[in-house]
Formats: sequence, structure tokens, C-alpha cells
Amino acid sequence: MSPLLDSITRRDFLKLTGLGLATALGCKPNAAHAASGLLADQMGRVAVKNIQLFEKPSFDAVPTKELWKDITLPITGITVSEDKSAHNRIWYEMGEEGYAYSGEIQPVQTRLNRVRKTHPKTGSLAEVTVPYTDAREYPNEESKHIYRLYYETTHWIIETITDEVEQKLWYKLRDDKWKDQYYYVLAEHLHIFTAKELAPISPDVPEYKKSIEVRLSQQLVVAYEGLTPVFAMRTSTGTRQRDGNYYTPQGIFKTYYKRPSRHMATGNLAYNGFDLPGVPWVVYITNSGISFHGTYWHNDYGSPRSHGCINLSPQAAKWIYLWTSPVVAPEREYVYGYTGTHVEIIQ
Repeated sequence: MSPLLDSITRRDFLKLTGLGLATALGCKPNAAHAASGLLADQMGRVAVKNIQLFEKPSFDAVPTKELWKDITLPITGITVSEDKSAHNRIWYEMGEEGYAYSGEIQPVQTRLNRVRKTHPKTGSLAEVTVPYTDAREYPNEESKHIYRLYYETTHWIIETITDEVEQKLWYKLRDDKWKDQYYYVLAEHLHIFTAKELAPISPDVPEYKKSIEVRLSQQLVVAYEGLTPVFAMRTSTGTRQRDGNYYTPQGIFKTYYKRPSRHMATGNLAYNGFDLPGVPWVVYITNSGISFHGTYWHNDYGSPRSHGCINLSPQAAKWIYLWTSPVVAPEREYVYGYTGTHVEIIQ
């Protein structure tokens, strides 16, 4: 394979972050944001327990404010820090509040959607288009809270229901992890994908010419058509956790099993477990569950931090999902086969 250039320009570096990639995938920034890669009305959600804002884009600068998980603020600028040793040098300017390290901020927007009243028997695949929406036990805002569903997570809708008291429209979601588990979210918070939005990327390129290289030492994923790199993205692969080693395996693999949405859950939540509904664009490469997938609980690509999977921004994961084989039909919950796109994981 042809090596990717080791020298990356500032513009290329920004494109390897979630904001630049979103722009590259077709989202339209307004004129004021175009130069920086920011989307119109761009916001940032605190993705971790709590963060500090600083006067300058540096952890050595004076702190200005503390923010807690799920607080959202406008992202008004993107800058590259002077710390050349950092794996991620991107910082976000949060209006007049200060600068936030981008790895702790999920870029989000608020886009409300037209509600669909009917759904096929297989359900409708949709994504959350607000910073977060709370899933309830029943279709009303006073019922028990089940999950908080985050921006760009994906879910299967099976029914539209009207709240008889407040006349609000709700979607009934099917959970793919727990048997007979359903919950309800405000319908305008989810965008239902069209078949066109889920069309394969580069279907005319023969499968034998497509390949993916995962470079663990560089925390970089590169997709090739023949010897030409056509897509590159920062990643976070496996590392040592408190309860053991979860390193991403090296070797040759195939993208044989794909799901547009997956509820991933395991372990003790108080220790090192996780419970993550709606993980988007999952492309499995091993029987043990190692996969490419979108990530909404951090934005800190460039350093190992997963339980073995290949973490990508949701936009990058969607590209991999649509570009690789086997192809998943829009109405299918998954596809499982013995053929797929060649993947090589190297140190």
C-alpha cells in the first residue's frame, strides 16, 4: 500500500477531527464558519463527567470555568495548540467562556425533524439530531427515564404514538440488546434515513481493490482503492484498562458482519463496564466483537482508549460502513456473511 504522507498540513489536521469531517461529508457551513470548518449554529456538548475551560488553548493556562456532563455551549472557533507533543492538539473556543480541549467535547447541533406517522414492518432507521434526548418508559415526559440518547446515535423506530394529554408525537424504539425492551422519545428529535442516504459508497469499485489499514502506532485508519488512499481518519484503539488488557489485535481481517445500530453493554458500570445504546455504524471484524464503530462518549481520537474496538467519529464510522462490504439494505437490522472488505491492522 502507498504510505500516507507523514507531514499533515493544519487544514488536513482539522479535517481529521469531527467538525472538519462533517463538513467534508456534505454538511453546509455558513460563510462565517467556512474558513474554520465549523457548521452553522455549531454547539459542543461536554461528553465526560466534568471539564475545565481555560483562558488560552492549553492545560497550563488559567482556568476560567468548570462545566459538567451534557452542558452545551456554542463552538465559535477551532485552534491548534502549541503543544506539539500532544496526540490531539485541537481546542475549541467556546464563545467568551474560554477554550475547551476538543477530546472532551462532542460537536453537536439542534435540528428538529418532520415526523413520519407510519413505518415498515422492519422499522425505520433514524439518528438523534439534538445534543441529547431522554428516552421514557411511556410516551409522556412524566414517565420513568430509561436512557439518555445522544447526538448521532442510531435507533430503530417501530411506531409513532400521540400523547393523548399533551398531543405530542413520540417514536417507539426497539432495543436490540434487551429482549422485549422498548422506550419512547420525542419524534421531532430523530431524523429517519432515506434509502439514498444509506446508499453504498463507490459501489463501482471492485471489492478486491478496496482495503483498510489500521495503524496502531499512529492511531490512524486509511482506506484504499487499489494503491490510492481515498479516506483517512484519526482513531482510538484498544488499551490497558483497570480490569485488564484490551489491546486491538494485529493481523488480517474481513468486515464480515455489519449493523447500523447496536446497544453495547457489558460489565459493572461502577467499575469499568459500559451501557451504550445506539452505537452507530458498527462493522465487526472478529467473532470476539472487535469492530469499527462511531463514538459519542468522547472526541479524543489519536490515542488508545477503547476496549479493543476501533473508535471513530460517527461521520467517519458511517463512511466506513457505507464503503465496505457486505452491503446492508436500508430495511435490514444487520448483515452477516463470510466475505467482506480486507482489513489489515499493523503496529
